[in-house]
Amino acid sequence: MKNNIIKSTAILFTALAVLSCEKKKEEPVKAEIEPKVETFALAKEKLTTELRLPAELTGFQQVDLYAKVSSFVKLLKVDIGTKVKKGQLLIVLEAPEISSQLAAAESRLKSMEAIYATSKSTYNRLYETSKVEGTISKNDLEMASGKKNSDYAQLQAAIAAHKEIAIMRGYLEIRAPFDGVVAARNVNLGTFVGPAGKGSDLPLLTIQEQSKLRLAVSVPELYTGYLHPGDEMSFNVKSLPDTFTAKITRMSGALDLKLRSERVEMDVHNTKGNLLPGMVAEVLLPLNAKDSTFVVPKSAVVSSAEGIYVVKVVNHKATRVDIKKGREIEDKIEIFGDLTPNDKLVKIASEETKEGDVINE
Repeated sequence: MKNNIIKSTAILFTALAVLSCEKKKEEPVKAEIEPKVETFALAKEKLTTELRLPAELTGFQQVDLYAKVSSFVKLLKVDIGTKVKKGQLLIVLEAPEISSQLAAAESRLKSMEAIYATSKSTYNRLYETSKVEGTISKNDLEMASGKKNSDYAQLQAAIAAHKEIAIMRGYLEIRAPFDGVVAARNVNLGTFVGPAGKGSDLPLLTIQEQSKLRLAVSVPELYTGYLHPGDEMSFNVKSLPDTFTAKITRMSGALDLKLRSERVEMDVHNTKGNLLPGMVAEVLLPLNAKDSTFVVPKSAVVSSAEGIYVVKVVNHKATRVDIKKGREIEDKIEIFGDLTPNDKLVKIASEETKEGDVINE
């Protein structure tokens, strides 16, 4: 009886095991499938962007006027805001010692003119007389010629000295070097000015040309290649609602060593006079590339400790290609590297994709 129970139990377990194996055989083995990766074909296009930068308006011409000689302010004919014309008398200075020196120089000049006229006349008479043989010795004629030449040299020295004092006298009248506006005045009547005077610390007047202004902006190194003389740009200032336009007139052609930027200047014709020197402006610079460049979504560019690269698909395998980034606009970015049109790139790349990984497109 006991043996029959054991045999029945063994048969039951054997049957269960066989059924379990058959069930496992019937269940299909699920194969591991790689997830699909979205790719795109690389293409060139012209990327047009705009760059907003702060800029400064200055007078097209600006000059600080100082006193050349020590003197006192005798007449002050202009004030802040006065419009002046080229050559207009602005300030008259007074220096009595220069007037005395000029009078002395004039007296010496007249004296030397008289002396030279006498010696020249004497030489001419002796020369005419010497034509009759035996009347005038050769030595006397040579001495008369030497005296005439010496007096002529003295006369030229007197003329130069008089001219020098006259020029110094001219420094007492300060005139406008160009048409403009008086932007600053730092002296009053009676102020002592000059190279050694207290008034020499600051300019007497500052003249600015405001009918034409200079708009200067520093463009970062990355964008200098997109700008050229003649390009039109727009700008605005905080105090005025209008938008103004100007064209690039000058480019420095070199980078500032501190800012690593290029100075770009535009000429602004201030016909209405509503723009003032010293205003801070915001410039909108158009950055238009001459040639088409590779433009990709920002998600395709990987920036990691290993470098900046994109993932290129070659024969269903990943290949990293090092690149340099260019301009960015919204969700697009310029790239430069060893790439050709129609190369397949991974649209959403990451550092997890290694060199040689299988890419299921």
